[in-house]
Amino acid sequence: MALPKDESVPGNFTAAPPEEEEVRPGQNKSFTREESNKLGGDRALVSDFKQMKLEKEAQKNWDLFYKRNATNFFKDRHWTTREFEELRACRQFESQRLVLLEAGCGVGNCIFPLLEDDLNIFAYACDFSPRAVEFVKQNPLYCSERCCAFQCDLTKDDLRENVPEGSVDVITLIFVLSAIHPDKMKLALENISRVLKPGGTVLFRDYGLHDHAMLRFKAGSKLGENFYVRQDGTRSYFFSKEFLAELFEEAGFQSVTNNYVLRETVNKKEGLCVPRVFLQSKFTKPGQLQTS
Repeated sequence: MALPKDESVPGNFTAAPPEEEEVRPGQNKSFTREESNKLGGDRALVSDFKQMKLEKEAQKNWDLFYKRNATNFFKDRHWTTREFEELRACRQFESQRLVLLEAGCGVGNCIFPLLEDDLNIFAYACDFSPRAVEFVKQNPLYCSERCCAFQCDLTKDDLRENVPEGSVDVITLIFVLSAIHPDKMKLALENISRVLKPGGTVLFRDYGLHDHAMLRFKAGSKLGENFYVRQDGTRSYFFSKEFLAELFEEAGFQSVTNNYVLRETVNKKEGLCVPRVFLQSKFTKPGQLQTS
């Protein structure tokens, strides 16, 4: 499930073009005293009753999101191959067929640019929202010979019902895990591990701790530590690199890279600039990759 506002700040902000965007991998940013006080003052959590209701209605809320926005909300992610060189580097030879799983495909803003760019990719694509999956299947670029889309709750639906066990070279988790309740994140990772080849790779990108979006939540939106709910009922977790590394290691993965990426989202017209913090990581499944 591709997360709302994952690459922009709500309002009139848009991401700066790469040549105008400051990118600083490494340590996370720090909050100002005013920002820390704002977050520190928001100690009250959403009631247990509402939290249970949000969990129960999570799929409905995502379906409503796609009903409202259809395929018009997200821009196609043409930056994926630039940010994740592993999509090419993991092959032993250029013409090798790569089997990809996009866990949380949304309406296909990531997989279709990849399929256009690389004719030697076969992509499995799943999403929590049945409506999002239907949008993927209705895309003119969708072809069953190169792509297989299906609905799936990563926390409870066995991926092996649609994807052969140990058959996937690369799995992408891009602005997906943050929408899952922290107590169930490990279940999702164990699920994807079953279809990943030994030596296969998970490419991760999601909200980092101290991202500007954390400050935009109003009082009454906090579900737990670094976990918030939006007005539309969809939820967002903000990751520290330590939490993420521990989470993947507990699910049996090995960490290769795990860094914050700091960017600036700008509005030239209004002369405004806000800091964004993402966590970009690479994990592998222990064992030797079996190439086809």
